Amino acid sequence: DSSAPVSTKRSRSARDQAYSEGWVEFKNKSIAKRVANMLNGEQIGGRKRSSFYDDLWNIKYLSKFKWDDLTEELALKKAIREQKIALELSAAKRERDSYLSKVDKSRALNAIEERLKKKQKIQQDSGQVAKVIRHFRQTKSITVNTKESKPGLSDDILDAVFGGS
Repeated sequence: DSSAPVSTKRSRSARDQAYSEGWVEFKNKSIAKRVANMLNGEQIGGRKRSSFYDDLWNIKYLSKFKWDDLTEELALKKAIREQKIALELSAAKRERDSYLSKVDKSRALNAIEERLKKKQKIQQDSGQVAKVIRHFRQTKSITVNTKESKPGLSDDILDAVFGGS
């Protein structure tokens, strides 16, 4: 609303942004050339207290310039920025998921430790032995002589490879 008074410095500082470039489109090419020649190097003006009072216009007529060129460049910059943001978001999500999985593992390990402590405390109170020894029977016997268990090369193959003597 242009009729509303501007009373705070914050709103004024938003108005006094530093502009780097802008574009103006004219219907007639000759008018665009005359405006560019007239205003180039002239003082912007305004009130003396304005931040733009001492600034100069820097206007150029861009021949063979098409708006598609401008929008294509802006679209490319926007796509690159969105891609960077997407990469940063995916990295942050991976980091968050990793952290949460580690927290879950830590909670599970703490729960296991707590259960073991409770179990040991109950066993100590009842006078039972806390250490459990388990015995497992072997289904297949282990041979003592390792030479018998390994398949060996026959003398015929060794003679053929190394030359029999």
